[in-house]
Amino acid sequence: MPIAPASDPTPAPACAAPGTSVLFWRGTANASLERLALHVAHDGITASSTVIGLEGGGFQLTHRWRITPDWRTQSVEVERWNANGHRRLALERNGSGWTVDGKPRTDLDGAEEPDLSATPFCNTFPILRTPLSTGKSLRLETAFIDALEWTVTRSQQRYDRLGPRQLRYVDLGLFRGFEALLTVDANGFVERYEGLFERIRPAS
Repeated sequence: MPIAPASDPTPAPACAAPGTSVLFWRGTANASLERLALHVAHDGITASSTVIGLEGGGFQLTHRWRITPDWRTQSVEVERWNANGHRRLALERNGSGWTVDGKPRTDLDGAEEPDLSATPFCNTFPILRTPLSTGKSLRLETAFIDALEWTVTRSQQRYDRLGPRQLRYVDLGLFRGFEALLTVDANGFVERYEGLFERIRPAS
């Protein structure tokens, strides 16, 4: 199966048009509910989200993103409240590497994107870079943020294009052997992440 590097120039699906939109997801493996507000402008993208979950005794988690117009993360700030108190973590791109809470993390050098465990929003970044032709794949290094363990660890993933709106996620790193089917909308946002998340819409 042909595999494209993360920098492959193959055109990606058109993502959300300029403006503000709100997305909701429900966790299916571990009960959670997420509301994410996305603001797309010609000079950049921001996203702000709150997740309420029952895993690990229950938690509230917020994550805030600064993203380039071509969907490359500049920074993400994550905060969590649970029975153990409040914690904050900031991941910021620094050239080809990353800082965590302002300190360089050389073990993350070359990682393409953050991957936050509590949300399917992160999948949009590689989905938009995966070539559109069925059978093509994208492999990338990630900085995996574990929302429960509160760790940032290098990992690796692969996305296989199965169709215009369907991909297979394959973990090649921390959770090697895990695979899941992803169904996405026309903008590259996850509609269904097999076994983990599904997109929901508020009643009109």
